[in-house]
Amino acid sequence: MKLFDNPHKRLNPLTGEWVLVSPHRTKRPWQGQTEAPQRDTGPEYDPHCYLCPGNSRAGDSVNPDYTGTFVFDNDFSALLPDSPQLQDTSGPHGLLQARSERGICRVVCFSPRHDLTLARMDTRSILSVVDTWERQYQDLGSREEIAHVQIFENRGAVMGCSNPHPHGQIWAEELIPDLPAKELERQESYFNEHGTSLLIDYLNYEREQGERIVVENESFTALVPYWAVWPYETMVLPRRGVQTLTDLRPEEREALADIIKRLGIRYDNLFQTSFPYSMGIHQLPTNSQDYPGAQLHMHYLPPLLRSASVKKFMVGYELMAQPQRDITAEMSAAALRSLPETHYLEV
Repeated sequence: MKLFDNPHKRLNPLTGEWVLVSPHRTKRPWQGQTEAPQRDTGPEYDPHCYLCPGNSRAGDSVNPDYTGTFVFDNDFSALLPDSPQLQDTSGPHGLLQARSERGICRVVCFSPRHDLTLARMDTRSILSVVDTWERQYQDLGSREEIAHVQIFENRGAVMGCSNPHPHGQIWAEELIPDLPAKELERQESYFNEHGTSLLIDYLNYEREQGERIVVENESFTALVPYWAVWPYETMVLPRRGVQTLTDLRPEEREALADIIKRLGIRYDNLFQTSFPYSMGIHQLPTNSQDYPGAQLHMHYLPPLLRSASVKKFMVGYELMAQPQRDITAEMSAAALRSLPETHYLEV
């Protein structure tokens, strides 16, 4: 009797949290295609889109006629650079605490074309996005009040994306947010105990095993992590010790662009739809402190489970106890790995 064929829990070494895996509930990643492929990609330019070149945004802001990536301060920013420095403590034994948080939120338009996604952009254009991310990390992180720069993309309406134009966001703030802080703490603890990087050791093991690898090139590997929570969750990891996008060599930036495209195509091909996800880059904080165990990595967290509209919901047990999944990480990786690298819209 094999452990992975029965209900079991897997530890996420990056957070210290567990996920319940119930493979007996379904022995297949999905029950067959139930929907027609999504073919409508929309127009190349939408006169009503507030992110298209030359169009109006909030207030008096007008986009330039940009031809590559375009970055601007978010018109509806969740953080403000000039928030007053205030704090409050109340309740029994100071139980209730609040403090102000300064920061800057920016929008990164990946392409002037309204109808594209990262998966359908050419590698050179994706490289321009990677370079833009790096410049923004440097610019925002160089500010004395900024300790953390979070680069992310919400793709698809189901992930709360309010506009289909290809874009992502960057939030930079005074304190390191909870999840990156937890990952840093676990990586530093591992480094102090073993003298090696948690994620490099993990990647080397995964490359030896092979069963959770999705796609790789000479510099990066995309895999379904052993502890994945979302059905087709993946991580993108550099093959050597790299703490920030700035540390990447020119050929490694090209390799990262290549992995982003190839992984994105596989996602879209899985259910022949523009695959929704939240993607984020975790890298070294910008608070001038040393974190020798920290390693650059990307998380992809997609919600789809069995088709273009059947999603995994985090409800009930997940909200009240801990995450749970039915298909194993190994099954998800095999499904993604088996897909072609030509986008279904280009066949």
